[in-house]
Amino acid sequence: MKKRLPVTQFLLIAFLLFNQFANSQTAKFRDSNLSIDERAKDLLQALTLEEKISLLGYSSPAIERLQIPYYNWWNEGLHGSARAGQATVFPQAIAMAATFDPVLVNQVADAISTEARAKHNMAIAKDKRLQYLGINYWTPNINIFRDPRWGRGQETYGEDPYLTGQIGTAFIQGLQGDDPDKYKISACAKHFAAHSGPEAVRHEFNAVVDEKDLRETYLPAFKTLVDNGVSAVMCGYNRLNDEPCCTSENLLETILTKEWKFKGQITTDCWSLDDIYLRHKSLTTAVDVAAAAIKQGVNMDCSPLLQREAMNAINQGLISEKDIDRSIYTTLVTQIKLGFYDDPCESAYTTFGPDSINNNYHVDLALKAAEKSMVLLKNDGILPLERSKTGSMMVLGENAANISVLVGNYHGMSGNMVTYAEGLVSKAGPGTAVQYDFGVSYSDTTHFGGIWGAGMSDVSVVVLGLTPLFEGEEGDAFLSKSGGDKEDLSIPEAHLKFLKKLRASHDKPIIAVLTAGSALDVEEVAPYADAIIYSWYSGEQGGTALANIIYGDVSPSGKLPLTFYKSLNDLPAYEDYSMANRTYRYFNGEVAYPFGFGLSYTRFDYEWINQPAKAYKKDQEITFDVKVSNVGDFDGDDVVQIYIQYPDIDRMPIKELKAFKRTSIKSNDSSNLTFSINTSDLQKWDLKRSKWNLYKGEYKILVSKNANEAVLEHTFLIK
Repeated sequence: MKKRLPVTQFLLIAFLLFNQFANSQTAKFRDSNLSIDERAKDLLQALTLEEKISLLGYSSPAIERLQIPYYNWWNEGLHGSARAGQATVFPQAIAMAATFDPVLVNQVADAISTEARAKHNMAIAKDKRLQYLGINYWTPNINIFRDPRWGRGQETYGEDPYLTGQIGTAFIQGLQGDDPDKYKISACAKHFAAHSGPEAVRHEFNAVVDEKDLRETYLPAFKTLVDNGVSAVMCGYNRLNDEPCCTSENLLETILTKEWKFKGQITTDCWSLDDIYLRHKSLTTAVDVAAAAIKQGVNMDCSPLLQREAMNAINQGLISEKDIDRSIYTTLVTQIKLGFYDDPCESAYTTFGPDSINNNYHVDLALKAAEKSMVLLKNDGILPLERSKTGSMMVLGENAANISVLVGNYHGMSGNMVTYAEGLVSKAGPGTAVQYDFGVSYSDTTHFGGIWGAGMSDVSVVVLGLTPLFEGEEGDAFLSKSGGDKEDLSIPEAHLKFLKKLRASHDKPIIAVLTAGSALDVEEVAPYADAIIYSWYSGEQGGTALANIIYGDVSPSGKLPLTFYKSLNDLPAYEDYSMANRTYRYFNGEVAYPFGFGLSYTRFDYEWINQPAKAYKKDQEITFDVKVSNVGDFDGDDVVQIYIQYPDIDRMPIKELKAFKRTSIKSNDSSNLTFSINTSDLQKWDLKRSKWNLYKGEYKILVSKNANEAVLEHTFLIK
């Protein structure tokens, strides 16, 4: 939704930008009629060596003689413009993955980029060129959430490479827009690669991954986003097989640049280059690190190291000015695609202003995303609530009125925050006696509130679980005992004891709402609640979304993008990066809730319309049609999940998601869905030959409700 600045602000921005433009209007790099390459080369030629080096860092100083202003490249936007004041706060990334809805995620990202442009315009109007007000975003995080202990897993799209690639692609396309030569804003896929904890030792950790797991699990989402035009890739803090990621010849040169033909920016994680000589000790000095990073293609440093040490590296003969030219060229291309040197009148985004931020359309979008992300895990028939039978309600729990469980981490702020307590009292209306009680604190396992009031009410809604203080990035999750990670799957002890006491005090219905950015032990909660809703960190409209689901205005449709295990004892050591016995693709044990699970208020039946063929060869399309019928009493959304079972060959996945579609179907209606999977997408990495191989043999298509519940099956051969 395009909104315009007030005329006075627009004129001021136009004046400032045009002044800058007019002062060097004869420069070729400002001529939008020329090719991007011609413009970038002209600017490169105009820069001195010192000026080129100054552009290697995120805090890029002004180059006055060329009328190039200061620019700060560091910006964040996982689920909304972060750390820069008012912005629409959408559900956290893991919640957006739970929607299984790339179209919606694309719309969310488009709204985020609109707000980014508007905030940038307003900053320029005040000549405030600050961090977090730029138009390139270091997002999304597409690391695989391989272990539920990782605190930053909330930033990801879950444990599956295919789902991550699909949601991630939708997100970057929403940020960057439809024109690959004119970015709306630029996106960045992070953290390359095999980066998923332990958080406390991330600056020195060495992830040991064999080539098969690397190629089949940790790299596919990055490859998908590169193939779909992501502007930048950020390398991680860790080492991968002894190579620091940000100076890795294998990752950055062999795979990313040569094999994948990536031509965008390679950005370092913040101060990761310092880790290489101070903590990894893979190189001896900062100068050595600067030379190695530039040689491997790094061209944007989230620290001052390259700006400080690149000239020293040249003077010591470790690199040349040609290496600097090759490195900085990509940054200049990104600047040109972002419109840095264009006449402002040519931009479609210059007029975006205050009414582009947190407007009604974006708020409604945040609500829709929250509604589609929440997962119904248990329902003994209490949901949806009947208004005629619900005259009173008790809302309890430390998280019921807690803004932290709405915003997650890497967040903005909004004046439209609706907590769960606020959403429920608003939906219930003045004719329902709704009470609220804090009930329980994380630190007190003996003193509880609201128990008596709950026993006097028709129903209780108790909001328990984690907040970003218990799981998140190192340093931010300061209540975590493991540097941001979790030590177990349990909700806080005090919360569980409170729920048990609440259950023992009366036999009225209890609806448990669990907040978290990762998998929890839901089975320890289940005996004490009649219904369980997993709300994640649900964004600014989380309270309204929850109330709409509880009262049946919306049928729940979120699906788990993670396996919910029974115990961490069933998993390998956290530090073990092998995929053996991890995620639904390789885990052989019994789970609490499978990947892709989520209940609804209605029921869906599947049947074949056209089945796949019996045999295929390489590069052929496996095409089939499925009819989905809503045979229940509620309108609702379903997510049809297509899994592949492979021939019985060593280290094949048990099954693997290869397609999915979300569809909205009214009660007693149906929808016909067409699916297509290319056989090339079934290739697996051959360790002996170090290449992809489409193995011959018997395969099976599983049309499923979740990873453990196939409804239709079809066997075919790869010849």
